[in-house]
Amino acid sequence: MDQVRVAMWASDRLSHEGLASYLQSRPEFTVVDPTDQAEVTVSVVSCDKLTANVVAMLRRRAAELAVPVVLVINDITEAELLTAVECRAVAVLPRTSVTVERLARAVHAAANGGGVMPPNLVGELLKHIERLHREVLTPNGLNAAGLTTREIDVLRLMADGLDTNEIADELCYSERTVKNVIYGVTHRLKLRNRAHAVAYALRTGMI
Repeated sequence: MDQVRVAMWASDRLSHEGLASYLQSRPEFTVVDPTDQAEVTVSVVSCDKLTANVVAMLRRRAAELAVPVVLVINDITEAELLTAVECRAVAVLPRTSVTVERLARAVHAAANGGGVMPPNLVGELLKHIERLHREVLTPNGLNAAGLTTREIDVLRLMADGLDTNEIADELCYSERTVKNVIYGVTHRLKLRNRAHAVAYALRTGMI
């Protein structure tokens, strides 16, 4: 069984010890030093509320560790939830109802690229995504991936093996326009080259 290496942070020592004991009771989990960045698979953070200090810590850890976060918290608002998600939180557990099994399930989900959210929080996230589509993306001709229809068309033709001239002919664009579209996508998404752009688009389901 692969070991899931968990870094712990809690706003109080009692919560830290309690959650750590939950994890250490399961053989697949190892609680590790959060400063040892190479050893961390998932970060578990426990707090009463998402205060400014907690958010600052989450942002710092997100930059340093770049691993998914399981957030154990007493209360969280919609706005705070969106902030937590921006800080890599993929699972949110009510602090008062945490059990060994619930914590283990959340940590496993986070380690495997999934997430766990209470039903009411899922609803709030979906409402936010719908508002984002309606108010930001659609008026600007963008999809959920932040790509325009033109960019998606160019990426699809690149994936089909067409070169710049052939893409320009197919879409009735100038070659300069096609090159600008490709540059815009690779620069904005921090991709190395065209092959990387195509691989990224395929892997993420953009095309």
